[in-house]
Amino acid sequence: MTDYFEVHERDGAARLGELRLDSPLTTPALADDVVRDAGSLWNAERDAPEGDDSTLTILPHRAYPAGTREEVVDAFAPDYAESAAAVDGPTAAVITSDAPSAGGAAEALVDAYVLSNAQGVVGHAAAFAEAAMDVREAVPADTALYLSGVATPLNVATLVYAGVDLVDAKRARVKGSQGKYLTDEGERFLEDLDELPCSCPACQVPREAFDRAACEEHNVNALEAELRRVRRRVREGRLRDYVEGQARHEQWLTAAFRELDQQYGYVEERAPVARNNELAAATSDTIRRPEIQRFAQRVSERYVNRFRNPLVLVPCSARKPYSESQSHGQFHDAIQFRAHLASMTSPIGVVPQELELTYPAQHYDTVVTGRWSEDEKQFVAEVLRRYLQRNDYPRVIAHVPADGYREICERVEEQVDVPFEYTVEDHPTTTESIGNLMSALDGELKYTKRERQHNTVRAIADYMLGDGAGDDLFDELNTRSRYPKLQVRDDDEELLATMVPTYGALAFTLAGARRWVESDAPTKTVEIDAFVPQGSVLAPGVVDADDDIRVGDEVVVEGPSAFAVGRAEMHGAEMRSSTRGIAVDVRHSEEL
Repeated sequence: MTDYFEVHERDGAARLGELRLDSPLTTPALADDVVRDAGSLWNAERDAPEGDDSTLTILPHRAYPAGTREEVVDAFAPDYAESAAAVDGPTAAVITSDAPSAGGAAEALVDAYVLSNAQGVVGHAAAFAEAAMDVREAVPADTALYLSGVATPLNVATLVYAGVDLVDAKRARVKGSQGKYLTDEGERFLEDLDELPCSCPACQVPREAFDRAACEEHNVNALEAELRRVRRRVREGRLRDYVEGQARHEQWLTAAFRELDQQYGYVEERAPVARNNELAAATSDTIRRPEIQRFAQRVSERYVNRFRNPLVLVPCSARKPYSESQSHGQFHDAIQFRAHLASMTSPIGVVPQELELTYPAQHYDTVVTGRWSEDEKQFVAEVLRRYLQRNDYPRVIAHVPADGYREICERVEEQVDVPFEYTVEDHPTTTESIGNLMSALDGELKYTKRERQHNTVRAIADYMLGDGAGDDLFDELNTRSRYPKLQVRDDDEELLATMVPTYGALAFTLAGARRWVESDAPTKTVEIDAFVPQGSVLAPGVVDADDDIRVGDEVVVEGPSAFAVGRAEMHGAEMRSSTRGIAVDVRHSEEL
């Protein structure tokens, strides 16, 4: 619980927050000027200071080196709850990642936590990733995490990506006093620099006049500039894109975010279901992004083929959504509703035609070289294999070029019990190839446009809510308006949901939400106190929330006095543990 710290925006584990001092501090930020340390209890007993609203008071504490056993930490842990209550103003407790909850520290009413063994884990990828996850999951979501003495312009983006909110310039200053010039690419000895690559105020002197004092000033400036860049990236929802490139300058940073990627539960819980910007698929690490892994997992575990026709596999297109591209227009003209269409693409895997708008299928851009890496081939082949093992097709027509696409299909063909046919000569859009595709579908019965619309609604419901949700919710339905702005109505023409083309999702009405709750479909429910939400539900009003709620999810809000539907602004666990911030952006509500 916190009175002085609030998270305003999220980008995975990274957050934009506000430390509410007399002069508010937007985080992630340097904390040097706003922190007052009450001192260590190892060398003397100390009373908690009075405190005030101008500084973040670090309560009297005992720090421990990395590797200290949990029972030792617990035995000497101070009573943070008592000392926090004695301070007027924001407070911070010192904890270790080896035992973040020792002595009840995680339950103390403080606004921030200082990681005492930060210098023992930063620089070691696995240890740092484990420490960040252990601490962030142990302490309340609406408290700040402070790592002291470790930040540099090179590593601070990765620190924030892992969930760090506050750092200081101590390490940058020490490096400067040693004659080490820091940049966002690493460090250089002053004597090795013929000219100064930076244009900050400290560097506006002749090279021969630039001494170690100026180097300290520059290092702090460089760190502040990098934090501004990181805050902008978090605000745009594009920190991961930046970290993938930034971390390449030092091996442990690359290893650190790869270690975090291996902890899918931690990063996926905090990753939104949709973003407002393009996903840049620029490196092989993109495959391990939580948004990519989530899409592949849901397609292979939730999607249900409701067509009786063959499957036609086609390559993706540079233009999104695929159906608006020239090549896919040719494919559609040749297929003429006689087959089910799915696109193969790296880094996403397999995209059924019904989900071509669903994030991130129409929101990514990838580097096109004409050559597939082995990682890409393995990933897409695994998704296709699982997809075909789950869904029944009489046959698969692989209308794909002879490069990596065909190799993937041939690998999967050996592992599934469904016949493959190949129709491409030279290129998928040549006259001969299109003719082969048309001939392969001779005699196949067409499905109707209405059937495709109904299957699209059900497939999106499956993707959003869970396996079987589409049939449970929309056993009978009518669609109105034109794709992609479909309106979903029941037999009495009551509006249940509207398709949102921006993200390929469904936005429910109150009637649709009631049907959702009454159906057998998996629900995403937020339980609230006895009030009627108007515009939003704040975290203090949340009584309980389902664990599988993610930022951006469609959720039902229920309480003694109200029923509502809206979009989640926090993941479920964060809703339960936070005391500040918007939990749900409410679209419709009614008083009971």
